[in-house]
Amino acid sequence: GGCSRAKGGTTEYGVPNVLLAAAVCTKAGKAIVSRQFVEMTRTRVEGLLAAFPKLMNTGKQHTFVETESVRYVYQPLEKLYMVLVTTKNSNILEDLETLRLFSRVIPEYCRVLEEGEVSEHCFDLIFAFDEIVALGYRENVNLAQIRTFTEMDSHEEKVFRAVRETQEREAKAEMRRKAKELQQARRDADRSGKKSPGFSGGFGSMSSSSNATIITDTLMEPEKPKASPVPARASGPSKALKLSARGKEVDDFVDKLKSEGQVIMPSSGKRPSEASKALPPPVNTESVHLRCEEKISLTCGRDGGLQNLEVLGMITLRVADDKNGRIRLTINNGDKKGVQLQTHPNVDKKLFTTDSVLGLKNPDKSFPLNNDVGVLKWRLQTTDETLIPLTINCWPSESATGCDVNIEYELQEEALELNDVVISIPIPSGVGAPVIGDLDGEYRHDSRRNVLEWCLPVVDVNNKTGSLEFSVAGQPNDFFPVNVSFVSKGNYCDITVAKVSQVDGEVPVRFSSETSFLVDKYEIL
Repeated sequence: GGCSRAKGGTTEYGVPNVLLAAAVCTKAGKAIVSRQFVEMTRTRVEGLLAAFPKLMNTGKQHTFVETESVRYVYQPLEKLYMVLVTTKNSNILEDLETLRLFSRVIPEYCRVLEEGEVSEHCFDLIFAFDEIVALGYRENVNLAQIRTFTEMDSHEEKVFRAVRETQEREAKAEMRRKAKELQQARRDADRSGKKSPGFSGGFGSMSSSSNATIITDTLMEPEKPKASPVPARASGPSKALKLSARGKEVDDFVDKLKSEGQVIMPSSGKRPSEASKALPPPVNTESVHLRCEEKISLTCGRDGGLQNLEVLGMITLRVADDKNGRIRLTINNGDKKGVQLQTHPNVDKKLFTTDSVLGLKNPDKSFPLNNDVGVLKWRLQTTDETLIPLTINCWPSESATGCDVNIEYELQEEALELNDVVISIPIPSGVGAPVIGDLDGEYRHDSRRNVLEWCLPVVDVNNKTGSLEFSVAGQPNDFFPVNVSFVSKGNYCDITVAKVSQVDGEVPVRFSSETSFLVDKYEIL
């Protein structure tokens, strides 16, 4: 090709004044990488390069040597040579310019000019060589253009990738929302089925509330491999076959969340009845395991007045070994908020009142094995504003374009560490996305649900306060009610189990415990 540009006779290849090949070779003439621009056999190329060192006259400072048929234009590169093999009719001044460009390309890809490094980057070099020479003729390019061409940098590709990343982010946000909806649906089902499980049903009546804590454990400790539902199904394929089609869809959805790197709700695909079966207890579970659960329900006025604050708490005992069935629990009650305590009917109330010890009325009896037994519950109800764990102050103020909203939080209960805090502010529909100003943490705008979610991974004594500012069209009333959700592994009411001991001889018993503090409702009206 390119014969129309010829300005002289033809060579043995039938091609006029063109570049035949570009090669990097050793001083002995061994080809490391070679790119031919006309039809040439490998044997011919290797023969030409092997002959090249013998033709060089070391005494003279030439940059080219010739044979009857070809010309070698070369430049030393430390222990190597950059060699262009051209026809003898080729313009040597152009060839020297081309050679310089070839020589400058090699350090772009090779950190050191050695045989191993050149071999490793041979394909990069060949692609770059093809940008310099096409069909035997030099292209009008410089080093910067070669860089751009070989990187194949494309504006359209950047736009496509940006769009795809946005779509992926939106899909992940949608998945998180769906996961939260699934969890909320399960909580609602729990509440409608057994809103406040009492003690009248005897031991084991607390088993239905075990799901909430399991969810919390998964939320707070995603690194535990046991929390993933995938191995549970893999180990029992026959069970997976028995699941209904709907359950399978939910499981697939949860697996997708896991594959996307989301650790928010690994267990949310499980229906409540299966959650406790599918998820093992925490890794460090002893034969005596205690679970301390608290749920808060709070309604607060936008001007700060506390309408209602109710905390329901319970200590649940599970004994897995019959030798530890006859035990007593020493309770450490450091509460100063004024909670009301209630023991299970089978627990010795007098012993608890005098010594803060939970034990059965009949000390010869054992606690039931492998069953969740509620032994102590408490309730706190107050309108004391100083007891609000996390205060929310939302100030919408009208502006020319709509509303400027300032919202801030403050942790009043400094002993608490709240995780996965989400403050949800309603946004009027059809007004577009809010314009975010100052922000602590992260935010998500859910246009389908018309809500702005302000997300804070941790709120504790080191991160007590934070604020968010945004502007959007609307009226001040549009931004209420504000809803808050969080989870915590710390108690709100300071009631803990100090020790567990045998009824006979007060011998201490090893025990494990888990604590969860969850939101039932947290609303600023």
